[in-house]
Amino acid sequence: MKQEQRSAFITIVGIPNVGKSSLLNRILGQKIAIVSSKPQTTRTRIMGIYTEGDDQLVFVDTPGLHRPKTELGQFMVRSINESLGGGDAAVLVVDATMGKPAKGELSVIEKFKRASMPAVLAINKIDALKNKKEDLLSIILEYSSLFDFDAVVPISAQTGEGIDALIGELKKFTVGGGHFFSDDELTDQPEKVLASEMIREKILRLCDKEIPHGTAVVIEKMKQRDGMNILDIDAVIYCEKSTHKGIIIGKGGSMLKKISTYARQDMESFFDCKVNLKTWVKVKEDWRNRRALLNNFGYDPKNFD
Repeated sequence: MKQEQRSAFITIVGIPNVGKSSLLNRILGQKIAIVSSKPQTTRTRIMGIYTEGDDQLVFVDTPGLHRPKTELGQFMVRSINESLGGGDAAVLVVDATMGKPAKGELSVIEKFKRASMPAVLAINKIDALKNKKEDLLSIILEYSSLFDFDAVVPISAQTGEGIDALIGELKKFTVGGGHFFSDDELTDQPEKVLASEMIREKILRLCDKEIPHGTAVVIEKMKQRDGMNILDIDAVIYCEKSTHKGIIIGKGGSMLKKISTYARQDMESFFDCKVNLKTWVKVKEDWRNRRALLNNFGYDPKNFD
């Protein structure tokens, strides 16, 4: 007798730099969310789709919990709240090396309580613990005293330890009614968004810390050449200051070339074709506080109010 297909929407939440995007990429076995050591790397809700047999888990990776200082920051916080309201369950990802709950984590736990939302605690970065057994016991007791989590799973998004156990716990939230996406789909993100995020990740990794949060990447052209396995992509990197533009371009164009080369390599791997990437840098002062520009850059205006 054929089993009924089951699905669940799972929201991934946590403060910046705990490894939410790394966890999503590890579960999917493919990189769809950019990863950086800098806070607030993820700006929008990124949906990742994991299908195994009759079970489909639709993950929503949210921006890191933080206090917004710009219109863009308000957008990011609103997207977190909307995701929590629309999911079947949540995964709170915490950093094992931090030991105690942060303010942002206490805030989201209160949201769990108010919404009576099922939640799993994923204690990430256990590979970095020196006294794993003792440290984990302390962390589990600390968080379990704050909320009755449906499960607590120690994991390492870096090594893959505990990931199968986490998936097993999350499958318990699936319900019948079929799959929401095709079994071979990995994400709901348009290809242009994926390409722009690949470029932004390289900026995050290669440029000075004050620059990346003032940058946005817009794909102005993305077209397959007729009869050829070559993808032509034109991208514009927007920054807030002319000094930032100079740093992104670099001496003799060296930094922009490095950003473009690394991004192109990721694109070729993901899209499985040759990529002809052209990039430009333009200045749009204070774009993070200008709603019209935020809308043009792909941030939904309804999430600001």
